[in-house]
Amino acid sequence: MKTAKKFICAALILAAVTGAVFAGGKKDQGPAVQSTGNADLDKIVKAGLLKVGVKSDVPGFGLLNPDTGHYEGLEIDMAKLLAKEIFGDENRVAFTPVTAKTRGPLLDNGDIDFVIATFTVTEERKLTYNFSSIYYTDGVGLLTKKAAGYTGLKDLNGKTIGVAQSATSRKAIEDGAAPLGVKVNFAEFATYPEIKAALDSGRVDAFSVDKAILRGYLDASVGLLPDTYSPQPYGIASKLSNKNLASWVDGLIVKWLGDGTIDNLIKKYDL
Repeated sequence: MKTAKKFICAALILAAVTGAVFAGGKKDQGPAVQSTGNADLDKIVKAGLLKVGVKSDVPGFGLLNPDTGHYEGLEIDMAKLLAKEIFGDENRVAFTPVTAKTRGPLLDNGDIDFVIATFTVTEERKLTYNFSSIYYTDGVGLLTKKAAGYTGLKDLNGKTIGVAQSATSRKAIEDGAAPLGVKVNFAEFATYPEIKAALDSGRVDAFSVDKAILRGYLDASVGLLPDTYSPQPYGIASKLSNKNLASWVDGLIVKWLGDGTIDNLIKKYDL
């Protein structure tokens, strides 16, 4: 993950320019695949390609490597496994970079089949999207400059915390601050690298998102505070009307949780 960090800014540029990136670097969709008997899944089969929304700036989960032009991370490998289940070929998947703000509309519009992008499952979101069983659980944390000497949220009274647009981080910090009598301000950004840049320049006093994501932004000048706020369970999201597709992917997640497939991926990326 340390090596991956240097790629983040360049990856954002590459993602913006290229849009969807194919796992194998090729657009050849290969031969036709037989019907699955699942109406939702058959639409993907007919298209000849699985379309997945992923993060391009989160080391360990979804990172677009500018040196190779390929995505890498836990969620990328999961998407490839889904493509292999459908087509027998893990490379028949196209990745579209998403943010917390864009992933929902892209799914709703049918531009992508799944979102596998550190998407936290909440009861409110279940009213809008289908979610699979949880494949990873994290918690919200705080990244601050070491020179500031902060030891916890209690030291951030009156300070400004950078968060991603449409993310659950803000509420998690608000809920954590209330019992402490701490009041903080928030600044919202479109991407994680933008929040890190704001922290480096002093425009915000802390960067808040899930701890596994924050670890990808560690460097000599910043540190991760010890406290954790609000569990953040990740699931694969699909369009609410695609019930058969949701049932199919959930069955695979349950299987991979049981047979160690996901645990092995978590270990592979040191998450």
